[in-house]
Amino acid sequence: MEEKITLIINGQERTTTTDPRRPLLEVLREDFHLTGTKFGCGEGQCRACTVLIDGKRASSCVTPVGTVRNKAITTIEGLGAGSSLHPVQEAFVAEGAPQCGYCTPGMVLGAVALLVENPHPTELEIKQLMNGHLCRCGGYPKIIKAIQRAAGTATR
Repeated sequence: MEEKITLIINGQERTTTTDPRRPLLEVLREDFHLTGTKFGCGEGQCRACTVLIDGKRASSCVTPVGTVRNKAITTIEGLGAGSSLHPVQEAFVAEGAPQCGYCTPGMVLGAVALLVENPHPTELEIKQLMNGHLCRCGGYPKIIKAIQRAAGTATR
């Protein structure tokens, strides 16, 4: 049964009528045309679909849209300010972390959440906290460097 559902996406209140069990990922991509969030495995295992819900990372492919009513949802489109990139996005670009780019939105949002939890992580802490974010290109060394750069803990 469909219901009217109000979400707060990237600081903007948005409403759709849909089945509350429908995955948030589908609603973001199909109803609101926010295609930066990617479909990967559909099981919450690869984290390509990571978004922030009330500042915490979540796999949107397994998050029923009805469970996030009136919660702050941040997608990759919601980072940064105007034409300025978020510091994590800037660091990813500076370190050449995006390769094919498919995992990048989820990686960036995961890194943002990580740095909120731990502003100055060690390399081991980055690896532990980013565990589960899959990069099929194997760009992990550059991704780690990018997160270190964003945290101000990069060593050269």
